[in-house]
Amino acid sequence: MQFTTFALSALSIGSALAQAGVTVHVVRVGSMNGSLAYYPNNIKAEVGDMVQFQFAPNNHTVTQSTFDAPCQPIAANSNVTGIYSGFMPVSASSTTTPTYTIMVKAKTPMWLYCSQGKHCQNGMTMVINENTAANATRSLSEYQALAAKSTVNLPGTAVTGGSSNTTTGTGSESGSGTGTGTSPSGTASGTSAPQATSSGSAAHHVRAGDAMGLGGLFAVALALFL
Repeated sequence: MQFTTFALSALSIGSALAQAGVTVHVVRVGSMNGSLAYYPNNIKAEVGDMVQFQFAPNNHTVTQSTFDAPCQPIAANSNVTGIYSGFMPVSASSTTTPTYTIMVKAKTPMWLYCSQGKHCQNGMTMVINENTAANATRSLSEYQALAAKSTVNLPGTAVTGGSSNTTTGTGSESGSGTGTGTSPSGTASGTSAPQATSSGSAAHHVRAGDAMGLGGLFAVALALFL
């Protein structure tokens, strides 16, 4: 599991935030070499944690589905609105990284896919809080197997459930958010694809200024406490 813990004690936004910390799980969407995967593709997150998706060059989405109907927005098969980032086109020469950030509101599994082309069928899927202890058949590998058989790959109808921003490598940011939670962070670097693994390595920590601007921290704080 890859995540970053941001200390909020430097912000003068009330005693409730003075000693608070926000855990942000960073997920890379695609890679510089065009691979179709989320990195990592299987994470564990607590209620109140943030998950920030950072989009590599291409045009990907983060779209929520049910387990039983991969490659289709969850709203098409349930009364849940779910999350949908919209398409995030990024050129290879871009100096900024689009981000889409959500707050985890429950420990139940969240099944996600990319709704571009045949990306979902080709394995661009992931899960937050997989729970094979409750049901061994509802695993990421089984979800991917169902996705491979899907005859459709549908996007959502409107961006929902999170906040979109654009970040630079210096921690600056721009853009506006809708829905819950924002926490833009710095641009990931490198030209080779990271490995999409179902079990992550130890946590790494960075200074808040290295990962996001003051505005991003303030937005995270508002999402958690207002």
